Amino acid sequence: MDIKDLIGYELFESDKYNITVYSLIVSVIIIVITSLLLMFIKKVIKRSTRLNHFDLSRGLTVYQIIKYFIWIIAISLVLETIGVKVTILVAGSAALLVGIGFGLQQIFSDIVSGLIILFDGSLRITDVVEVDGMVGRVLNIGLRTTVVTTRDNVNVIIPNHKFTSENLINWSHLEKKTRFKIDVGVAYGSDVRLVEKLLLECANTIESIETSPKPFVRFNNFGDSSLDFQLYFWTLMSFEVENIKSAIRFAIDDAFRKNGVVIPFPQRDVHMKG
Repeated sequence: MDIKDLIGYELFESDKYNITVYSLIVSVIIIVITSLLLMFIKKVIKRSTRLNHFDLSRGLTVYQIIKYFIWIIAISLVLETIGVKVTILVAGSAALLVGIGFGLQQIFSDIVSGLIILFDGSLRITDVVEVDGMVGRVLNIGLRTTVVTTRDNVNVIIPNHKFTSENLINWSHLEKKTRFKIDVGVAYGSDVRLVEKLLLECANTIESIETSPKPFVRFNNFGDSSLDFQLYFWTLMSFEVENIKSAIRFAIDDAFRKNGVVIPFPQRDVHMKG
């Protein structure tokens, strides 16, 4: 058997299509070239974003779109190579696809939402988001789902429609610095200016808190059993902010103890009828 006969040897044959050694080799070559092409495109995008100081997450989002598009073309070429007419296949299965579509509406909704996210840039890799009361950092944006890692280092797979059809808080969308606050109450009769001074000093001792904008204190209310204050601050470490808040509270407690400022217990008057 010469090379020509070997290449033309039929591995599988039917009325509609046949698979030969040649078609199998061509299919493998298409897949290998596609993989290498995608690797090259990814390197180019990463290099371009680094040299031009573009957002890396936006570059990776563009790569995701290109990757899906190229793989669709590659799979179509493979099917054509083994004799499967893609146009005939789609037309012949139109009724079946309609029936499947009714049963997979949610999946199609997730895919459409994924395309919207990838195109409009409302959600990017490394963004810190809050969805359904859960705070996490975006690890990967797929066509149907998005992977988010929580503060407990747990990866959560979220359907994409959650990000387009429900309320989403994106702490990283506009500014890298995010504002947070600490609520604290002191006893009536306390020196409010001293309280303000101590709160600002506590904030300035935490390295993770930004100095621009500066932290500030708001005298929020005359509460039922306390004078209510709020300490506002900005930080770049929004994902780790709960640890920062804890450090501030430790510092506030120490400062209040040293300066005689009292944090009162909740007080209620109970009247007993004889």
